Amino acid sequence: MNPSPSTSGLPSDYAARMDRARLSLDGLSVGDAFGETFFYRESSVVWAIHQRQTDSPPWRWTDDTATAISIVETLAEHGRIDQDALAERMAQRYALEPWRGYGAAAQQILADIGEGASWRAVSSAAFGGEGSMGNGSAMRVAPVGAYFSDDLESVVENARLSAEVTHYHPDGRAGAIAVAVAAAMAWRLRESQQEKRRRELLQAVLDLTPAGSTHDGLQKAAALPVNADVETAIQTLGNGSNILCLDTVPFCIWCAAGRLDNFEEAMWTTVSGLGDRDTTCAIVGGIVSLSAGRESIPPSWLSAREPLPEPALGRGEPG
Repeated sequence: MNPSPSTSGLPSDYAARMDRARLSLDGLSVGDAFGETFFYRESSVVWAIHQRQTDSPPWRWTDDTATAISIVETLAEHGRIDQDALAERMAQRYALEPWRGYGAAAQQILADIGEGASWRAVSSAAFGGEGSMGNGSAMRVAPVGAYFSDDLESVVENARLSAEVTHYHPDGRAGAIAVAVAAAMAWRLRESQQEKRRRELLQAVLDLTPAGSTHDGLQKAAALPVNADVETAIQTLGNGSNILCLDTVPFCIWCAAGRLDNFEEAMWTTVSGLGDRDTTCAIVGGIVSLSAGRESIPPSWLSAREPLPEPALGRGEPG
């Protein structure tokens, strides 16, 4: 049951919820920036990952973090996903920094919203009226799972709402729901035994993610042994190379579920899959940070990550 609302209309445990959301944002943004540093000549990337050699700072974050910041700010202001507010925030942030690595479809959708178009119209009209099933809905959503972690029904509803603003396709929504549920379960199970955490997280994700291609991939992820090699995982699940939820989210859930107690190990495993490595690392980072805790994020990685803007790192009640 949700706590009673405060007189401001926000939940009485608002501060604790925002602390969780910011913890997830820290993990997400460090993962995003970490993964982004490994986009260069493939042979050199493979060698650097094998040697566990990180790039020199600063590590720049991408649209993954930019859109996640908009989600955290929307939660801070409204205590829920207000779709109109989220659409406006994402469009404004895109207009300020369009060079953050947004995909072509996201650029068009956010530009249209920024020019006054209805997000409902442009999101639902994308890709010939099917809506986007890209992994952008999943890359930004972990803080939603963190904020609503005490109530999985609210996790699912608010993850869906966050996706629809730009990703109206059922698999676009399913990818967001799967990641948000995984984030919520990572927090809820943080003190449980490792295998129990993995098993129950995977089961909750399967139970709550709507049917479709992304769910089919999640079933394969749940069946894949935790000690499978990454190459086998890629061949079975994908690695985000197609920039779709269905070939990104299952791999990320497999990476996160088996490494919930070690942020650094989760990042090296995830980036070794190559593919859409800033996004896969962002998704996994946003989940694992909630289980392993902020102390599991290497301090040198946090300091290497480009600073996040206020009020995303602010504390206290919204203005």
